[in-house]
Amino acid sequence: VREAIHSVFLYHAVRAGMDMGIVNAGQLEIYDEIDPALRESVEDVVLNRRPDATDRLLEIAQAFQGVNKTEEADEAWRQDPVAERLKHALVKGINTYVKEDVEEARLEASKALDVIEGPLMDGMNIVGDLFGDGRMFLPQVVKSARVMKQAVAVLVPYIEEEKRLAGTGETRQVRILMATVKGDVHDIGKNIVGVVLSCNHYEVIDLGVMVSAEAILETALREDVDIIGLSGLITPSLEEMRHVASEMQRQGLQQPLMIGGATTSPLHTALRIDPEYSNGVFWVKDASRAVGVARKLCDAQERKTLS
Repeated sequence: VREAIHSVFLYHAVRAGMDMGIVNAGQLEIYDEIDPALRESVEDVVLNRRPDATDRLLEIAQAFQGVNKTEEADEAWRQDPVAERLKHALVKGINTYVKEDVEEARLEASKALDVIEGPLMDGMNIVGDLFGDGRMFLPQVVKSARVMKQAVAVLVPYIEEEKRLAGTGETRQVRILMATVKGDVHDIGKNIVGVVLSCNHYEVIDLGVMVSAEAILETALREDVDIIGLSGLITPSLEEMRHVASEMQRQGLQQPLMIGGATTSPLHTALRIDPEYSNGVFWVKDASRAVGVARKLCDAQERKTLS
């Protein structure tokens, strides 16, 4: 009941404009997965919707006392097909079985990359949708990202071997520079995009977080990159992205610019960033779209379809 109260309060507080909270991600239920009757009673109390809300919650709480509903203890999901198990583990941030499940999925797939582009990306898309809707919170996303990282680590040796056997390992890959802009320390989404791009035969140069416009442009020129990708989670990052775009224009860069992050949007990108740079600014909704956008940016004809 305490976890339900915390989750409901945080859900509504974020929607009401709360800027910061301190939470224990291990004791925070996903809003949509709270028992509907319990959630309604908790919301009656938190939102003060009815005069008998406290009495009703105390009454229904008796049914939930002493019930341990942790996902690690509930093994029913282990009976699902492996693709569903991987998605479940990502959404819940459970890494207990990730190695064996990824290996099982790899053996069922025609190639290792299919596991990333299939169930792993499906799971991360669910995480992204829940986070975007305010039904999942940053600490939970961090747990999911860690599971994703472990899963990909299992697959990378097989992907590299498949590339070697296919004869694609030695050719010059499309080079993409990625950075979280100056003033922003968030890199979960950027890291996931980097992993997905790397697994799709793109060479990713990741400059990390808090990266200045000067460092981004200097590295882009020195490394002769083909695409520049900027990420940010907080609102001030939007202005910094606009500044980077204007500097790219001033210094005469030619590379297309990809924009992504929780606070970015197609409207802001079109109105505030695109006018600053004449060689193409492209908003990317999430990691699952990054590969498709990058592929089109590398083809002159396909790039026109993104404009």
